[in-house]
Amino acid sequence: MVGIFSLVTGWPGPSGFGSSSTAEQVTQGIDGTNLTAIITGGASGIGLETSRVLALRGVHVIIGARNVKAANEAKKTILTEIETARVDVLELDLCSIRSIRAFADNFIALNLHLNILINNAGIMFCPFQLSQDGIEVQFATNHIGHFLLTELLLDKMKNTVKTTGIQGRIVNLSSIAHTHCYKNGIRFDHINAKDGYNDKRAYGQSKLANILHANELSRRLQEEGVNITVNSVHPGLIMTPLFRHSAVLMNFLKFFSFFLWKNVPQGAATTCYVALHPRLKGVTAKYFVDCNEMTPSSYARDEALARKLWDFSHKLINSVSKP
Repeated sequence: MVGIFSLVTGWPGPSGFGSSSTAEQVTQGIDGTNLTAIITGGASGIGLETSRVLALRGVHVIIGARNVKAANEAKKTILTEIETARVDVLELDLCSIRSIRAFADNFIALNLHLNILINNAGIMFCPFQLSQDGIEVQFATNHIGHFLLTELLLDKMKNTVKTTGIQGRIVNLSSIAHTHCYKNGIRFDHINAKDGYNDKRAYGQSKLANILHANELSRRLQEEGVNITVNSVHPGLIMTPLFRHSAVLMNFLKFFSFFLWKNVPQGAATTCYVALHPRLKGVTAKYFVDCNEMTPSSYARDEALARKLWDFSHKLINSVSKP
């Protein structure tokens, strides 16, 4: 009830920020000039606002995008507003294991540090289809793509931490929709099956996987003693291109729940807060809503489920990877 009250009123939580806070407000006064961040899907919606605000704070932003033309237009838009911005674009299709590997290789070839990885890109409520690697497309894009990307870039981030002494941060964009998933959370035995597929539950499954991935990766990094945090965020309800598969339904719902929806600057706030704010130093394996820590579902807190998903994801990637 308190969460709903805060959401509707914008009343700040313990962090001093709330649902009405914007990305610029939560990063005010932060100097990121010595940081480099990768933002997947950083060319549109809240991803673009995240790219813009991090660039505004001096961060060198690398936008990973499937549509390179649109991403370069986004870069131009940012540079028009912020002449000193450092923004680069690299092609990335999270539906393609080959593309993900190429992106990682191309980034590493730039010989840059990697301080922040924001796994922002995603798709939502899609009709059943398989990726080019034969994986159900929402699970492929929202979870498997980011799982593999993170793994391929992890050594680069670890080396950055050793070289600079600056804590690394990984942020997974999840959703409150992680609570609306399949029975038992993840359909491990039927992950690519059309039979029983539900577009809303498949999305929830992928968002649950984002939290489980973050928590298990955090656990492993803590065991290694590596100074990298991994957290998950729910950005809020924002009308972005994510809703292209269900625009009519979403507009209908928005009419009756207008007080729950955010604009894009508000939607990017929690991501920017978790990625940049010094208050989050050392905070890991947490789930944030409206820039404040919240408790996710019981499935999302299931350590055994997280370990099972980790192993399953590796096996799935290995089964479809081509030499």
